[in-house]
Amino acid sequence: MSRVIHVDSPGKRRNQSRRSIAEILRLLGRKGQIDDEARDMAAMLVYLLRDIKETVDESSSAWEKRGYWMKVERFVRDWEWIPELADNIEDVIRHSAWDLLPELLADLSPHFDDIHIKTMTRKPSEWRGAYRKLMAEPPATITR
Repeated sequence: MSRVIHVDSPGKRRNQSRRSIAEILRLLGRKGQIDDEARDMAAMLVYLLRDIKETVDESSSAWEKRGYWMKVERFVRDWEWIPELADNIEDVIRHSAWDLLPELLADLSPHFDDIHIKTMTRKPSEWRGAYRKLMAEPPATITR
């Protein structure tokens, strides 16, 4: 019997989400005003941060099963900023407090400085409709 290789690992999904966030941050930085696309991009940030949190939980759970307690503790601590920022961005979106968004984006940006973007690879269709989808959901907070 051969080994089962998972091509969609938590680490790969986390890196894809990080790349998407970095591109959205760059595009949002160029926007002069909050339009429909900017609302969709902001909502997509919430979804991407939730996805990163999910991958962190998956990875830490797998490492805990193997007894890598120190590695889990360090790893989780490195990502502990995600729930609060995701909740804050969602709160800004739900209450239409768009004047607070630039400050939150400035808080988010340093976590993605290590991603170098030469070419935009994400298409606008990836975040189109995210605002409507988020507003249709009941307000939720990420489990911390």
